[in-house]
Amino acid sequence: MLLEILNVVAPVFIVVGAGYVAVRSGFFTAVHIDQLMKFAIQIAVPCLLFRAASTIDLVAAFDWRLLLSYYGSSITCFAIGFAIVRYLFKRRPGEAVAVAFSALFSNLVLLGLPISERAFGVDSLAPNFALVSVNAPFCYLVGITAMEVLRADGRGAAETARIVLVAMFRNSLMIGIGLGFIVNLGEIALPESLVGAIDLLARASLPVALFALGGVLTRYSLSKSLGEASVISVLSLAVQPALAWLIATQLQLPYGITHSVVLMAAVAPGLNAYLFASLYNRGLGAAASSVLLATVLSVFTVSVWLVLL
Repeated sequence: MLLEILNVVAPVFIVVGAGYVAVRSGFFTAVHIDQLMKFAIQIAVPCLLFRAASTIDLVAAFDWRLLLSYYGSSITCFAIGFAIVRYLFKRRPGEAVAVAFSALFSNLVLLGLPISERAFGVDSLAPNFALVSVNAPFCYLVGITAMEVLRADGRGAAETARIVLVAMFRNSLMIGIGLGFIVNLGEIALPESLVGAIDLLARASLPVALFALGGVLTRYSLSKSLGEASVISVLSLAVQPALAWLIATQLQLPYGITHSVVLMAAVAPGLNAYLFASLYNRGLGAAASSVLLATVLSVFTVSVWLVLL
């Protein structure tokens, strides 16, 4: 059993580790990593999400119990994280929101999808893609609303909402998902040669993104905000998947879908957690530390969740 779990989890984190070592050793530079990440996020991953959205069974994938199980647990962890960072670590409200956002936004694309594919097979990914398709809009809506309600300085709520909406609609991941839904709902038949080309790019997406993620993690440090990062890591890696499992079982979500929800809930915070902190220039160190610490710890915690599942 343990060897089987290791065979599922280890390849994903070995690729991440290879990217980390490549940059630390000087074999790759920050410029190389930025270009790899740009290719992955702006071209290859959107192709993967486009193909998923264009072929997914929308009625089966978007089960309200699936969405409630995952996002009910994530927003609960966000609220708990905010309260701890605000009142235990004495952070200002805006800083507390920025740090707690890391407990809301999991790395579903770069970690959740490849681990789920290796664990349960490519044919089981419909609920995973459903979660990915609404992750950014939901999390940014929650984060922005909380930030604008609680902070008293800076840009107004309407202007911030406008900027973020524009950014989301320019986001290549959102564009890929949106075009996929158009093809799906419109029952548009694409040329076989185009589908083949998109599939080639899609197959390159996750390995390249994982390698680049390892390189990006070299820029973060745990020297500061270790306490907050530890809290966020516990919420992201232990509390959220436990809550997701509890909600899913209470709602009688099918067994296989419950596995997908719990595993997606168990991955580390995504880089968007740091980008959100950058948007408001609050809690940057804590957000970066949370991404780094949780990603490292998830090598072990994801393995534990796979054993339990």
